[in-house]
Amino acid sequence: MRLHILGIAGTFMGGLALLARQLGHQVTGSDANIYPPMSEMLAAEGIPVGPDTDTGFLQDAPDLVVIGNARSRGQPLVEAVLERGLAYTSGPDWLARAVCPGRRVLAVAGTHGKTTTTGMLAWILERAGHDPGFLVGGVPGNFAVSARLGGGRDFVIEADEYDTAFFDKRSKFIHYRPRIAVLNNLEFDHADIFDDLEAIRRQFHHLVRTVPGNGKLVVNQEDAQLREVLERGCWTPVDGFGDEATGAGWQLRASCPDFSEFQVRRDGVPCGDARIPLPGRHNAMNALAAIAAAAAAGVAPGQALEALADFIPPKRRLELRGETGGVSVYDDFAHHPTAIRATLEACRARYPGERLVAVLEPRSNTMRMGRHRAELASALAAADRVLLLEPAGLGWSLAEVARELGTHAAVLRSTEEIVADLTASSQPGDRVIVMSNGSFDGLHARLLSALEQRADS
Repeated sequence: MRLHILGIAGTFMGGLALLARQLGHQVTGSDANIYPPMSEMLAAEGIPVGPDTDTGFLQDAPDLVVIGNARSRGQPLVEAVLERGLAYTSGPDWLARAVCPGRRVLAVAGTHGKTTTTGMLAWILERAGHDPGFLVGGVPGNFAVSARLGGGRDFVIEADEYDTAFFDKRSKFIHYRPRIAVLNNLEFDHADIFDDLEAIRRQFHHLVRTVPGNGKLVVNQEDAQLREVLERGCWTPVDGFGDEATGAGWQLRASCPDFSEFQVRRDGVPCGDARIPLPGRHNAMNALAAIAAAAAAGVAPGQALEALADFIPPKRRLELRGETGGVSVYDDFAHHPTAIRATLEACRARYPGERLVAVLEPRSNTMRMGRHRAELASALAAADRVLLLEPAGLGWSLAEVARELGTHAAVLRSTEEIVADLTASSQPGDRVIVMSNGSFDGLHARLLSALEQRADS
C-alpha cells in the first residue's frame, strides 16, 4: 500500500511513518517544517519528504492519506485530498487499525510525564526480553528510533489527550483500546482544544471506558482530578501509585533530596531501591508508574529496577547541551507551570547553592493564549534569575510576571537579546535552564557558541 502522511515531521506522525515503513508500505510525507531529529530518522528509512505546499505527492493517487492533527482546512494538501476524493484517515485511527490489533497495548496518558514514562516502560519491557513495539512522542535515549513494531506481544504508546484530526475532535488516546493504561496526572492544558478542565476529565473517562475488565489501570493516587474521573465509573482493576501517605499499593520513599534514588514498596513490602538519571519527585513518580505498569505485564519489580538503572532520558528532558567557561546549558521541554516548577525545584535539589538561570519561551498554544499567566511567576520562583522571551503577537504582556518575580527577572524581545544578556551576565557555576516546547530559534547552540567566544577572548 502507498501511504502519504501530512504532518510527517511531528514526533507522533514521524513515528507512525517508521511503523508503516516497517510494515512494508511505500511511504511519503510532507510538512511545513522538516528538521532533525525526525528528518534524519525518516531519511535513514528512505522515506521521501517534501514541503506541505507540494501537491505533486498526490498526482499518482496514494492508496491512503494519513492526516496529522496540525493540518487544517484551507491548507493546500488538505484541500487537494478532499477535492480529489482521496481516501484519508487520522494517525491514531491508522495506528489502531494497522498496528494495535493482536497486540497487548500499554498506553501512557497524563498532562505531564508521558514521554519519559513511555520511554521507561518500553526500556523495562525490552530489558525483560519482551521485545516490545513502541511509539514515543520524543526521541527515547535507549533506542535509535522513536517507533518500532517489535517482535513481541506488547506495544507501548504515548497516549496524548490532544485532538485526533481536523475531522475528529476526540482525544487521540480514545483510539488505542489499551489493556494496560497509565494515568499519570490531569491538569488543564491545550486551551486551543479544551474549554475547561471538565472537558479534559470527560476525555480521560472515555479512555477509562475502553480498558477491559481483565486489564489494568495504573493511576496516580495523589491526583484529585484522576480520582474524580474514576468516581464517574470504573470497570477495571486499579493499581494506585504514590507516596506512603496515600496508602497506594505502589509507594516510593525518597533516599536522597533530589529523588534520583528511592525505595519502592508494593503493598507495604520493600521491592528494592531505584536509581534514575533524572532528578525530581515528578520523575520518581514517572518511574514508579512504569514499574507498576511493567508488573501488570508480568515483569518483576527487581527486573524493572535493574532496567531503570540503565535508563537514558529522552531528548529535551533536562538535557545538558553543553558546558563552556563553567556555564552549563540545559534544554528542557517544560511549557506548563507545573512542569516548569517541577524542573526548577528538581535542579535546586540536585544543585544546591548554585545559581539557576531560567529562560522561558511561552510558545504553547495555552501559554500564548494567556491561560497560565496567573501561575507563571510562582512556577519560576525557584530560579535565581529569569529571562522571559516575549515574542511578537503574544497577545498579552509578560511584564506583570516579571514584576511579581522582582528585580532578578527581565522580559526580552528576541533570542539575540537573550544571548547577549547571558553572554554578559553568566558566571562560572551557573546552570542555564532553557525551557520551551519548540526549538527556541536555536538558542542553546547560539548561546554556547557565544560563551565559547567569550572564553577565548
